[in-house]
Amino acid sequence: MSDKLGDMRRTHQCGELSAGDIGKSVVLMGWVQRRRDHGGVIFIDLRDRQGITQVVFNPEVNPALHDKAHGLRNEYVIGVRGHVDARPEGMINPNLTTGEIEVTAGELQIFNAAETPPFMIEDRIEVSENIRLKHRHIDLRRPSIQRNIITRHRASATVRNYLNGLGFLDLETPILTRSTPEGARDYLVPSRVNPGQFYALPQSPQLFKQLFMIAGFDRYYQIVRCFRDEDLRADRQPEFTQIDMEMSFVGEEDIMAVSEGMIRLLFKEILDRDLELPFQRLTYAEAVSRYGLDKPDIRFGLELTDLTDIVAGSGFKLFASAAAGGGVVKAINVKGGGDFTRKELDDLADFVTVYRAKGLAWIKVKPDGWQSPIAKFFTDAEKQALIERLDMAPGDLILFGADDARIVNDSLGNLRNHLGRRLGLIDDATYAFTWVTDFPMFEYDETEKRYQALHHPFTAPLEDDCDKLESDPLSVRSRAYDLVLNGFEIGGGSIRIHQIDLQQRIFKALGMASAEYEEKFGFLLSALASGAPPHGGIAFGFDRLVMLLCGEQSIRDVIAFPKTQRAACLLTGAPSEPAKAQLDELAIKVRKIQMEG
Repeated sequence: MSDKLGDMRRTHQCGELSAGDIGKSVVLMGWVQRRRDHGGVIFIDLRDRQGITQVVFNPEVNPALHDKAHGLRNEYVIGVRGHVDARPEGMINPNLTTGEIEVTAGELQIFNAAETPPFMIEDRIEVSENIRLKHRHIDLRRPSIQRNIITRHRASATVRNYLNGLGFLDLETPILTRSTPEGARDYLVPSRVNPGQFYALPQSPQLFKQLFMIAGFDRYYQIVRCFRDEDLRADRQPEFTQIDMEMSFVGEEDIMAVSEGMIRLLFKEILDRDLELPFQRLTYAEAVSRYGLDKPDIRFGLELTDLTDIVAGSGFKLFASAAAGGGVVKAINVKGGGDFTRKELDDLADFVTVYRAKGLAWIKVKPDGWQSPIAKFFTDAEKQALIERLDMAPGDLILFGADDARIVNDSLGNLRNHLGRRLGLIDDATYAFTWVTDFPMFEYDETEKRYQALHHPFTAPLEDDCDKLESDPLSVRSRAYDLVLNGFEIGGGSIRIHQIDLQQRIFKALGMASAEYEEKFGFLLSALASGAPPHGGIAFGFDRLVMLLCGEQSIRDVIAFPKTQRAACLLTGAPSEPAKAQLDELAIKVRKIQMEG
């Protein structure tokens, strides 16, 4: 066994040979996918990232080489020199791009043996994700994962070429920066040369890209690593990648046009899909009113209907009290859903409790009237009004939510998505984009008893709403916009504040004293005072975008070395305990705590 290539140099990838190469002498290198012994002739499926080629070791051609091939096992790394031949009649494999040919081996080099892998290097395998992540270097050999990572590369190259062609500059921003806690928790990095002080890993390059605009670079982009210490889901990771961009002397229309052009090119290059532009637009108020969520999946109906005015005076106490308390009553008409069983309705009620709803009222519309525990509480006039507004017909199922507006919208919006999937109303082959605009500038944090920026505190308010910043902050709308695809937010941005006095007003509206915002953001205020152009930008979640392009359900399947939902790398064992000497250098003492669960 040798680890040297000798005079053997690869001439072709395993997936590129075809009938047009018959008669050629070739050198292939890769991994043994499987070995088959058919009555003396040994067949090897040789795999690299391009595909698979069948290699034949025939004892009548080369007995010594045939004997050597007997020792090959799955995942051995080998090189083969041989002759491209047509496969015998009846042996063509239409499922392989190389299915018309095979390589008759004349020379074999074994570069490395391999232990038996913990799972088969195939796409359809029954193995836990934790096992896959622990052996990620092996999991990455599977064709589907390799396709995803290659698609990620192609998407990155497409974005760079597109933005370079529009005059954007690919500029880097610092990884070690200052903690400015506005949003998720920062990851902190201790400084050895400044004991007791910490850097923060950036949640986004937000302030730095604004500084680029103030410095006059005009058009910036970066495919950049970002970090957030937050609870994880299938579409979240502690370290993730953004397509980040910023432009000077622009408005919302300019940024949307650049973004739509980039997305259209991505879908054409990666999926050969032609997207119609411009994308649909909804205001935040419209999205929440109709779909319950600010990232609506618009591929299907089941829209929410507001019934508060109809039921405000009804005899059903739950509805009446919700309306009297400033809440709302909304419903979804599930057309043809009248055959849901009581058990299924109870399951739906349990589903909405996850979103803080106290329950789920319902009405089944029968040919001879309503079947429902709440039907008796409505007058004939109220019933008629509900019938007209909800377009009720026999066979329908009406599902009601009554509570604070946020709870009703959140619970019914997520229930709508759940029903859309359950009832088969969603066409997975459809890509439905919509911009959501005019977000609220602020939201009120009941725990901290103060206003918070819904996006970030550098977002500009709508000019028409600026006079309400001090008197009615919750009514102020922002110049923020999100791009939503099939219920996923894939990008979000805003026109930024470029005037120092307006930025100071926003800080004050957020409850910051001048000493606090000067201490945290003095460098930004100084930059704004130096002459800042009107500017704005957007950031796209690159991992999520690639996930959707690949048709995957989790971004972990499009990231080469992802973390688990507990933010751990099972491959390397990170995070880990540092040596005491390292902690001493950093002037850090670790206190052990008992973790829950």
